[in-house]
Amino acid sequence: MGLPSVEFLAYGDRRVTALHPTTVEVTKEEIRSRLADCIVATRCELGLAELPDDLKDAARDDGAEIVITIEAGGVSDRIAGKGHRLLSFESEKEMVTRKSGYVCGRTLMISADKGSRDLDRRLIAELQRPDTVAKIRIEVASKGVKGGERGRR
Repeated sequence: MGLPSVEFLAYGDRRVTALHPTTVEVTKEEIRSRLADCIVATRCELGLAELPDDLKDAARDDGAEIVITIEAGGVSDRIAGKGHRLLSFESEKEMVTRKSGYVCGRTLMISADKGSRDLDRRLIAELQRPDTVAKIRIEVASKGVKGGERGRR
C-alpha cells in the first residue's frame, strides 16, 4: 500500500501575486483582492474537509511529513512541511501551508519550507493566467508519532 495521497485540479487567476512570506493558500473561490497575497490557485476541486480520510489521519501525526506539489504549464514546485495532532481539516473552501506552527481549521501543514513568495516565479507566472489548469498533489508520510508520543506501526 502506498503513501496516503490525493491529486486534484485548480485554476490560475490574474490576481495571483504570491508575495506572502510565510503561507501558501489554494482555494475553491476566486481571488477578490490583491491583498490575498498568499493565494496561488483558485477554483480548486477540493477543500481541506474533502481530503481523503486516510490522508487526514496520517497528517494528524506529529511526525508526519507532508508534501504538496503544484504543477502548471510544465513548471512545478513543491512545499514540504509537517503534520500535527491538532489539524482539524475543517475548511470546505481553502487549504493553507504555514511556515509557523499555527494551527486552525484552514491549516494543511505547519513548519513549511516555503511561503508563496519562495515559489518558482515561472510557476507563479503560469498561475497568473486565468485559463491555466494546475495539478495539485498532496502526499503524507507518517512517522507514527501521535500526541507527542512515539507510536508503533
